[in-house]
Amino acid sequence: MNKKQRIKFFTIYYSNMFFDNLKPTLAIYGIKDIKNYGYPVFAHDHNITFFDNGQVLRHIQLERISRKKYDNSLEGYIHGILKSEKLLGKDFDIVFVDNIIGRAFISESGEIRFEAPMVDNLASGLEKGVCWWYGEKKDAYILNHELAHIYSCLPFFGNFKENSLLLHFDGGASLSNFSAWKFKNNKLVSIEYHWNMKYLSSFFNANALTFSIIGAKEFDQHSVPGKLMGYASYGEYSNKIEKWLVENNYFQNIWNKKSCFFNTLKKDWNIDLESFDRHNSFLQDIAATFQHIFQRDFIKKIEILKNKTRAEYLYLTGGSALNILTNSEIIVRNLFKDVFIPPCTNDSGLSIGAGAFIEQIKHGEIKKHNAYLNNWEISSYKTDFNKNDIAIVAKYLSKGNVVGVCNGFGESGPRALGNRSILALANSKKIAKEVSEVHKEREWYRPVAPVMLHENAKYYTGLKEINHLSRYMLLDFIVKKDKIKEIEGVVHVDGTSRIQTIFERNENPFLFNLLEELDKKHNIKALINTSFNSKGEPIVHTIDDAMSSAKKMNLDAVVLNGKLQVI
Repeated sequence: MNKKQRIKFFTIYYSNMFFDNLKPTLAIYGIKDIKNYGYPVFAHDHNITFFDNGQVLRHIQLERISRKKYDNSLEGYIHGILKSEKLLGKDFDIVFVDNIIGRAFISESGEIRFEAPMVDNLASGLEKGVCWWYGEKKDAYILNHELAHIYSCLPFFGNFKENSLLLHFDGGASLSNFSAWKFKNNKLVSIEYHWNMKYLSSFFNANALTFSIIGAKEFDQHSVPGKLMGYASYGEYSNKIEKWLVENNYFQNIWNKKSCFFNTLKKDWNIDLESFDRHNSFLQDIAATFQHIFQRDFIKKIEILKNKTRAEYLYLTGGSALNILTNSEIIVRNLFKDVFIPPCTNDSGLSIGAGAFIEQIKHGEIKKHNAYLNNWEISSYKTDFNKNDIAIVAKYLSKGNVVGVCNGFGESGPRALGNRSILALANSKKIAKEVSEVHKEREWYRPVAPVMLHENAKYYTGLKEINHLSRYMLLDFIVKKDKIKEIEGVVHVDGTSRIQTIFERNENPFLFNLLEELDKKHNIKALINTSFNSKGEPIVHTIDDAMSSAKKMNLDAVVLNGKLQVI
């Protein structure tokens, strides 16, 4: 059997696929990493999603309940996780998501075993594997990492629009770090997949110079992208620096030989540095140059694919879709009628995408969801508040207090969007510095973002309309110069702000009502919104997590399912 025959044999295409429409779907991303380092190397953000009738009933990013950031040890938790939601005895369709380092999953107890065939070509659909599930052999499938990213869009935006370009771009998936697909005539067609864009994603997750400038260690890998984006704003792109970086292979392998960089810097630029001082303007320009190259080359690639496919819509996924500067430039260039990026565009949304793939086959479409899907073991949580509760919280914030929020279900993805957030006044650099550097112990160059109502986003930016991706805090906006002082705590050094926009009350009733109260009663049009987690820990999940982290961070109060508690 040759390579193409193997792919055809193992891949189940849409035309001959059959599932029991009455069965729910369990989707699992839990491929084991290469070693038990205690921190992610290749695999991270393990997650599970349980669907029924096109709807997400349960979802969890493992880190939220294990309390270990980017947790990649699902094999040790899966039995307890399934038992906690009484899923062990249920019958469901099972789908796993693969990774560059493997296509097999074995639970710690050995009662769950799954293995999919190794392949050399990227499938355009599900592939059948061999599964042993608590004493019996079961049908189970695997969806490649690339498509799991792509299909994570469906629960938030609905079925793909006709004539769409679908892109995945990350550090590494199954057989690529970049894949492009076209959706037309109700068919998904692969355009290309490869590693040609690896040099760009490596700036943010595998470049020794980047890590050195930021002061990161290997175990900090997943925090480097956000830090580099924040830091890059302090510098300026330089064509001369870019040529120098290219000549030296971006200094990407100087892990144990930093002196090589300093010696070359002295020889070529006559700049004498002995350490990576983040206040140094040349280092800031290097960071800005990295960001510029990424943005320029990625958008050039998108333009080439746009011209090739004549696609009208863009769906963008993968960890690289968290680069808000690039996202914003794509929108500004008006290349497509609309652009869609899910809130869980990184690996935290892989089980959502895999489950959505099967559920769409079974039901034809996926129901639209908000971002608040992390609900495993907290399905009883409900935000209960009245006008008086809102007035109390608004007044407390208006006095300059810092408040953590743990309402209802947690957000899917890496961004806190009001249900697991720390809120404070946005009009003070002092308060912003306190929140970021004191309470959260973050670096001085990292900005905090604001949350505001739609009308106020237009007020601060001068735009006639605000793009819907700001709902998930995936864009940055230039703040009008005459309005900067009003929200100076959330305006970055380059005059931009990563605004989260609340468009309608039903998106987040508590947050909408709170912002409305602050605007009408206190003339406060925006709040700082940063993720509710202490240094080195994942975003809080339960109210117990919230109380523990709030005390650790010395917050002034917490809102627990709608009720303010002063600490």
